[in-house]
Amino acid sequence: MSENEKRGFTRRNFVKGSFAGAAVAASALGASSMFGCSPAGDKKGEGSAVEANEAIAWSQCNVNCGGNCVFQWHSKDGKVQYMETDNTGDDDFQARACLRGRSMRRWLNSPDRLLYPMKRVGKRGEGKFEQISWDEAISTIADKLKYTIETYGNEAIYVNYATGMHSTTGKQPGLRLLSLLGGYVNQGYDYSTHMLSAAMPYMYGSSANLDKDGNHVTLGKPATAFSCYDAVNASSFSEAEANSDLVVMFGNSPAETRMGGANAVWDFARVREAVTGRGGKIVNIDYRMNETASGHPDEWLPIRPGTDAALVAGIAHEWIANGQVNKEFLDKYTVGYDDDTMPESAKGQNKSYKDYIMGTGYDMVEKTPEWAATITQIPVDTIRQLASDLAAAKAPFVCQGWGPQRHTNGEDTTRAICMLPILLGQIGLPGTNTGQREAEPPVYLVGSLPSKNPVKTTIPVYQWVNAVDHGHEMTATNAGIMGAEKLQSDFKFIWNYAGNCLTNQHDDINHTHDILVDESKCEFILVWDTVMTDSAKYADILLPDAMRSEQLNMQTQGYSEWYTGVTVGGPAQEAPGECRSSYDVCADIADKFGKKDEFTEGRTHDDWVKYLYEQGREAHPEMPTWDEIREQGVYKAKLEPVIGLKDFRDDPEGHPLATPSGKIEIYSEALAGLNDTWELAEDEHINPIPVFTPGFQGYGSTTDEYPLYCTGFHHKSRTHSSYGFIPELEQVARQQLWINPADAAPRGIANGDMLAVKSPAGEIRIEAKVTPRIIPGTVGIPQGAWHKADMSGDRIDEGGCVNTLTTYKPTPLAKGNGPAHSMIVQVAKA
Repeated sequence: MSENEKRGFTRRNFVKGSFAGAAVAASALGASSMFGCSPAGDKKGEGSAVEANEAIAWSQCNVNCGGNCVFQWHSKDGKVQYMETDNTGDDDFQARACLRGRSMRRWLNSPDRLLYPMKRVGKRGEGKFEQISWDEAISTIADKLKYTIETYGNEAIYVNYATGMHSTTGKQPGLRLLSLLGGYVNQGYDYSTHMLSAAMPYMYGSSANLDKDGNHVTLGKPATAFSCYDAVNASSFSEAEANSDLVVMFGNSPAETRMGGANAVWDFARVREAVTGRGGKIVNIDYRMNETASGHPDEWLPIRPGTDAALVAGIAHEWIANGQVNKEFLDKYTVGYDDDTMPESAKGQNKSYKDYIMGTGYDMVEKTPEWAATITQIPVDTIRQLASDLAAAKAPFVCQGWGPQRHTNGEDTTRAICMLPILLGQIGLPGTNTGQREAEPPVYLVGSLPSKNPVKTTIPVYQWVNAVDHGHEMTATNAGIMGAEKLQSDFKFIWNYAGNCLTNQHDDINHTHDILVDESKCEFILVWDTVMTDSAKYADILLPDAMRSEQLNMQTQGYSEWYTGVTVGGPAQEAPGECRSSYDVCADIADKFGKKDEFTEGRTHDDWVKYLYEQGREAHPEMPTWDEIREQGVYKAKLEPVIGLKDFRDDPEGHPLATPSGKIEIYSEALAGLNDTWELAEDEHINPIPVFTPGFQGYGSTTDEYPLYCTGFHHKSRTHSSYGFIPELEQVARQQLWINPADAAPRGIANGDMLAVKSPAGEIRIEAKVTPRIIPGTVGIPQGAWHKADMSGDRIDEGGCVNTLTTYKPTPLAKGNGPAHSMIVQVAKA
């Protein structure tokens, strides 16, 4: 008997669940057209038996929203007919797919699927290809790998950042293969958290200060290093639900970035109900009324983008002036708040955080609420009220999304936001948080295909275009190279699996295009995908991938919902054309090097899935057996609430942080040292304390030519660029530029007008959304729309891709993608 039958049901019409409203909104398209659910003429009632010739296969939404929500594919005669989502367990514990996930059948059976291996016949970027055999494709790839390694060495090979596929056997076969061939240059950080991941370890601890056993290298005690992907450095939303009386969110909108039934949007809905139900308050600080705040206008605190650190400074001034900081906590747990807690190297020099705030150090400007109001556009009285509310809260839960750090001043911003709970001593206590985004699941039940890269050299992920152009000139001090003093070679071979970051999701598409089309620089580009993305147009060899639902698929939960689990299922249908799994293709490439047996270890793709599952079950014996998970498809387990840095708060000497001092380092001697020793441009600084700096194309950078600030944001109809080609989703949630009526009126812009948007980097066409839900002086553009431009002509992007407008300028410390949300533009009717 199946798990569904045991529970007394076989399937549920999911439009009766949490997305009923979305289905109504899409009624003009038809629910079946939109979501691929069972046809309207289906006479089978709720709970009826599945047809005898109908097969059910479990799968997940394997794109990079973090949810990995559950699919139930219904197939007939070997072809997917419709999809249901998770209906196992209680209604409040179901990983139900969101709007975009429910449209996956449109992707799976899209007429735009890549079906055959192809080679480029035109110029790079033109998108002109001809079909070839798999034998030719595999031989060409193997030959190019051999030539690259023999001519330039393994550091000429780079696996580009890609997020279109998350699975235990997704991109890993390529990493395993390349590792067996001598390796490739590693990625440092990621596009989602680039500035945060580089800067926060200087405040909350770096793994560089840990030995192999996890002990502090100088203190000799177990210590914790910072990660933005754990349940150590942040508290769970369930902790806020249980105990918080004030939630303050900076640029954190789970309703857009982490949609789905068991994702953070559901967790936050329960937080709101609990906190407001006991008389508490939610404050959502954002430059627009995002979807999380929509319907709750009292929660929205509008702010000019990129100025969060100025708001923090204004609040800090209020607390210091009114004696509301927790001096006892600061003295015991921190370094650098005031001169009492400064390291010896900086004592008596007015370099403390307090000196910065009170105008007695650094720029000698007092950071009053009046100062902050001018920068942030938040009224002085509102700043003072927020400061008062935070100081009075018994358990304030302060958190930030990953948008505030994705600015050119993001390295300072992410640390600055954390100063709010630090100054109040509201860390490690029930209902509080560390200032980071809410915690992520600490338990991953299954691993992925193993590989061990022998190359230690690591490049900040955003720097890859520079590495193609002049990698041999890039060093640790001028480009942030890690694991080596310098790169040994320019990048000559790019391996791009399930990724649209060659162009579409990378800053300054026009500049990147110019680098990629020069075949004297990168000599070979391999792209592996399911449809013709903008990045795929730059391939020399383009391979058609089998989708996860067309093979045995396994994945643990995503990285944002507060539960742990695993889904195993498929295939739901046969892969179309000549699509093949990446594992099988990599095994064939390995065979060209005489390494097939080493690559496979005698296992097929499906053997590896079973092996990895059973390895996970050894560590977690409560999981179902292999036969049981194959029958029931889904296993889920709830997690207990967690409080970020609780062990450190309870026992700072026994559980230090992995900073040099073992404490929270508000002032970092290490950062001060980098500022003195790194090769920085005149406008670049690495600040030892969390300050407000405008950043490149940030506050104060607008001109007569480019008078508006512009920033990107995540969109409901896409996960980055995934799902971006599905017409039904484009109709339901259109690509529109948000502009305030105060900025639209003098330009004669009305809702629905087609606009021309220009920046120093490029020009796009996009529809206008005139709305008071965005702060005046700033426009917002949903990121991820597919770039559509004549790159041999005017290069005007008709697709409205925000990265046509972004400038390629890595940030000072992380060398990251800060320009993603820091732009200046002019907007006019097209």
